[in-house]
Amino acid sequence: MKENEKISTAVSWSWLSVLVVILVSTNLRSPITAVGPVLGQISDDLQLNSFQSSLLTAIPLFMFASCSVAVSRYSHTQGMHRFLLFGLVVLSAGIILRVWGNIPMLFTGSFLIGLGICVGNVVTPGYIKTNFPKQIGLMTGIFAVAMNLTAAFASGFSLRLGEWTGLEWRGSLGVWVALALLSILSVFFDGLSSQKVRTITKNKQGANGIGHIFRSRLAWYISLFMGIQSLVYYSLISWLPKVLVDYGMPSKDTGWLLFLIQIAMIPIMFIGPILANRMKDQRLMASLVAIGMLGSIFIFWHYKLQGIYVAAILLGLSNGLSFSLSILFFTLRARSTANAIKISGMAQSVGYLIAAFGPPVFGKLHEIDATWNSSFYFLAASILLLLFAGWKAGEDRYVAED
Repeated sequence: MKENEKISTAVSWSWLSVLVVILVSTNLRSPITAVGPVLGQISDDLQLNSFQSSLLTAIPLFMFASCSVAVSRYSHTQGMHRFLLFGLVVLSAGIILRVWGNIPMLFTGSFLIGLGICVGNVVTPGYIKTNFPKQIGLMTGIFAVAMNLTAAFASGFSLRLGEWTGLEWRGSLGVWVALALLSILSVFFDGLSSQKVRTITKNKQGANGIGHIFRSRLAWYISLFMGIQSLVYYSLISWLPKVLVDYGMPSKDTGWLLFLIQIAMIPIMFIGPILANRMKDQRLMASLVAIGMLGSIFIFWHYKLQGIYVAAILLGLSNGLSFSLSILFFTLRARSTANAIKISGMAQSVGYLIAAFGPPVFGKLHEIDATWNSSFYFLAASILLLLFAGWKAGEDRYVAED
């Protein structure tokens, strides 16, 4: 066995490395999902207009789209541990500044939070590939579940956290710095215990640039799959409450339906990557994603409030599988950690750029067609494109190294 293979085997089941994956993932959505329930408080306290309020959730997505490629490129020169530490420190600073108490700090903090999360989004799949080469499916599932479970908790208990701390929205958003600081400690000590692995990874990653990834059709299929599944998710998370109110549901009940969607995502996020990793290819999984999404869209469109909970669970299952499958593609379609990070950078940059168009297009189509039919047709057409991209991304092959 080669020396680097011995090292990888030795660290594969380091509990500290498992803790790093869990803690880092808990920081990658909760600072964003905690904003929605307290957005009214923030707007009233700081006298924000509707455009300024919308920027608080739009800025992180913009940072994901604009910075992912740069993160994947420069992480090669610094090593994964050092770059993860950088991202977590930036994230911590952003969380603190965002609750500082004035508008400039609010938006400065939001930019820093987006950048910090972007680093974790891009680098963590490469960390999993390096530290858990034989448990990629399992650890991808743990990564996805921890991220979305914390996100659901953050959205569901944001108001309560503000009440418990006595700081209102500042408490709701500020408490998440505790997880970021714990993550910094875990990454720091894991870096010390894995110094030899870090050196090997760093040297290997510095060899090539990222330009060749953009010349790969497979990388583009992965990016499209990542982007369209995010487009469907963010479109419905943004507009489904309004759709349901128009259908006759009391507004106070729409939040519980979103919570049900988030909860339904969790078990499939854990099981899906494990099963997908054991398959020769993942085309069947991609097909199941498309079928589930189309089924949920059909129920929302045709049956409206009849069968609404079936549609919510089906949407949660299909979106949970699509997200974890997207993350899994970053590692399964790469022969090396360096390429996994590069694919992750491209897919998240392109993907979140695609996703950013979803909510405004969905809403604009409603202005044209007040029945919401055209909006759902838009999602259905997008899902058909998702099926094509997923079928291609699911083939058993690799993105070329250079």
